[in-house]
Amino acid sequence: MKGYRVTVRAGAKVEREHYDHATQALAAVERHGRELERTAGARAVGGKLHRRFDPVQQVVGRVEVSGPHGVSGGVDVRGDSSTEAFTGRLRRDLVEQQGDESAYAALRRVLTP
Repeated sequence: MKGYRVTVRAGAKVEREHYDHATQALAAVERHGRELERTAGARAVGGKLHRRFDPVQQVVGRVEVSGPHGVSGGVDVRGDSSTEAFTGRLRRDLVEQQGDESAYAALRRVLTP
C-alpha cells in the first residue's frame, strides 16, 4: 500500500480518505474524532430483560488509520464523548495514555517513529 488510509465509521456511514504522509493522516484522525466527540450523545440502552449498556460502554464512532509497513490503529469514540486509542487491526491493543495526554496524542506517539 502506498500512503495512508483513514476510515471513519459513524453508525452505518463509512468514509475513506487517502493521505501521502503519516502526519496528515493522524491530523485527519484527530479532526474526525473531535467531530464525532461533539455529536456523541448516546443514551443507556437495555435494562429489565436485557443487559444494560451505559454510554461509556457504547462505541458511537471509530476512526482508523492504516499505512505502509503494517501501520494500523485508531480511536474509538464512546457514547459519553470519551475516547480510547488502539493499535492493530483484527486484534486491537489499547494504547495507554501518559499523564494528561489525549487519545490522539497517544496514538501519534506509538505510530510515528
